[in-house]
Amino acid sequence: QVQLVESEGGLVQAGGSLRLSCAASGRTFSTYTMGWVRQAPGKEREFVAAISVNGGYTNYADSVKGRFTISRDSAKNTVYLQMNSLKPEDTAVYYCAAGLPRAQAMGVPRNYGYWGQGTQVTVSS
Repeated sequence: QVQLVESEGGLVQAGGSLRLSCAASGRTFSTYTMGWVRQAPGKEREFVAAISVNGGYTNYADSVKGRFTISRDSAKNTVYLQMNSLKPEDTAVYYCAAGLPRAQAMGVPRNYGYWGQGTQVTVSS
């Protein structure tokens, strides 16, 4: 079992920045691919970003490429999501996730078996 605890989200104006973190405990953090998934009210969960076990490979949704950066710190068992140039359409509950997806399926939310509690990110116009 892996427990994932996310930092607080926040309210940010369009164009602003915010960094989310997710600390893992339980089984070895470094053995899991980590990802971020978001869900807006009335919509399905949407893949945002993922990072491989050793950090050597990352994958981003087209909607966030060039604006968001995922990273991980194995020494701290923590994954981060740096969000820049935020837009109102980024408003959602953000979840961190851990799993063992196939490389070609890292962008599919259902392929992650462990989830954080979710944190609200609101971007105002």
